[in-house]
Amino acid sequence: MAVISGAWAANVIWSLRAGPRRFNELRTDIPPISAKVLSTRLSELEQRGVLLRNVQPTSPPSVEYSLTELGGELVPALEAIVKVGHRLKSLGHG
Repeated sequence: MAVISGAWAANVIWSLRAGPRRFNELRTDIPPISAKVLSTRLSELEQRGVLLRNVQPTSPPSVEYSLTELGGELVPALEAIVKVGHRLKSLGHG
């Protein structure tokens, strides 16, 4: 739980579940997040082994973020949380 406990960490993992994303794509996926907070979360998740930061050899260089194997293992847990949230909402509890 500590891995996904930071604000927006679960949102970042959720956005990366479909494949690699660049910084601005993640900002679009998570509109309320500031650039500073997103940068901090990406660094923390990289340090924890949840995602990879891959610098593309383009001109200018671009950076893509993707889930590691460990990060991918978190996706089913997040899917379960989302599913329960939808059930609670449909029952009028959310």
